[in-house]
Amino acid sequence: MKIKTKENASLLMALVPTLLLVGVMVWQDVAWWITLIAAVAVFGLLSVYFLLMMKSYVAYKLKPIYSMVLSRDVHTTEIVDEMKDKHVENISEELTAWVNDNDKEISRLKDNEAFRKQYLGNVAHELKTPIFNIQGYISTLLDGGLEDELINRKYLERAEKSIDRLINIVNDLDTISKLENDMNRLKMERFDVVALAKEIVEQLEMEASKRKIQLIVKGADSLPSKFWVVADKHYTGQVLVNLIINAIHYGKEGGFVKINFRDMLGKVLVEVEDNGVGISKEDMPRIFERFYRVDKGRSREQGGTGLGLAIVKHIVEAHGERMNVRSELGVGTTFAFAIKTKEETTN
Repeated sequence: MKIKTKENASLLMALVPTLLLVGVMVWQDVAWWITLIAAVAVFGLLSVYFLLMMKSYVAYKLKPIYSMVLSRDVHTTEIVDEMKDKHVENISEELTAWVNDNDKEISRLKDNEAFRKQYLGNVAHELKTPIFNIQGYISTLLDGGLEDELINRKYLERAEKSIDRLINIVNDLDTISKLENDMNRLKMERFDVVALAKEIVEQLEMEASKRKIQLIVKGADSLPSKFWVVADKHYTGQVLVNLIINAIHYGKEGGFVKINFRDMLGKVLVEVEDNGVGISKEDMPRIFERFYRVDKGRSREQGGTGLGLAIVKHIVEAHGERMNVRSELGVGTTFAFAIKTKEETTN
């Protein structure tokens, strides 16, 4: 008899004293029918007794465990009811599963806490530089520099530049906060994504001309194009703006930035390609992290906040897609994402 249930265990425990009783009665030459009745009665009574005692003991031992699992005081009768029709293995499996889930939750909370600390530290670091710069320029002006025509305008312009940087950081932080809270309210509409890209490129041509970079939109010579998509037009435009500006800042001076479109049967693949410095394999897994910079000095010099790619990732994932990137040092980088060509319906 395998001891897998409380019932089997109580029967086995009752069997031992019953066999001893039968042995004694046979030795005393007691009538067989009396021996049989006594054996059945003792076996039945002891089985019930041992079963009740076992349930009470197990429930007593499990009470503190179930109290932790359920996060409240548990009455013994609740555990007895819970144990009905359950093998010991079932209870063990349930508790093991709870422990595993709890370990995963603790690990997730630790990761979130580490991310929160790192994020707050990064925010403080990013804000500290322009604030200290502004403080230094204003202090110099107040200490007499305001009357010096050689430095007053120059320092005011530098302070303004630092203020612009602060505003950009705050705006990007506000954007990420809105993305995290309002992405379930995307304003889906049908639009020509090539026409949108051409419009954005025209707005950024002056920025690109500073580094003599040519902006190319494939397919924009025959508008309206065949690439009509269904997405949030405002946020899709923000993705393109961030990717193109990123390509301009890290692209090769005198090089190019191409925006390509490919039909993927129900989706349009949008690629933003540059022939710039590229991204190393070590940096690749972290480029979408908030405030992470591949080239920290150059990124700050260009006025970047370190949040552009994080915003891009949020928007693309909110549309149910993923950002993809391929890059080679010294050759260039291509960011790609897909957009659906028709709105999905749910039954």
